[in-house]
Amino acid sequence: MSTETNRIAIKDGLFAGPLDDLADVHLCGSKCAACGETGLGSLDACPNCGSADLSPVALGNRGTLYTYTIVRHRPPGNYRGPAEFKPFGLGLVEVDGVLRIMAPLLPTIDDLRIGMPLRLHPYVLRTDENGAEVIAFAYGAMGE
Repeated sequence: MSTETNRIAIKDGLFAGPLDDLADVHLCGSKCAACGETGLGSLDACPNCGSADLSPVALGNRGTLYTYTIVRHRPPGNYRGPAEFKPFGLGLVEVDGVLRIMAPLLPTIDDLRIGMPLRLHPYVLRTDENGAEVIAFAYGAMGE
């Protein structure tokens, strides 16, 4: 009996390794050999110097909240989130001391503090039209 799950990343090249066990998932980065810059995801060119000499790196699954804002209004247009919109944190999370990633934050808005330690939380966002689970990510407090 196969335990393989039909999962895809919300964006190609975003995650390192298989998506079977979400507890073991890491974000993927691309490190430039020319300038040392690390970018999020699998990149064709360095976002800093434009070099194509990039190597994939698995990013750590822990980070520190660098800054954040509170999203208090339902997004305009074709919003596909929960029917009852609840305010949430959107933060810039520093990972591995080399990259800051903007992501939704799982702690309640009253618990958010700059400098708080966070952990990557991959999750199933939805199921696509082919039945594949679409995997996205947020950051949660260390105990979440």
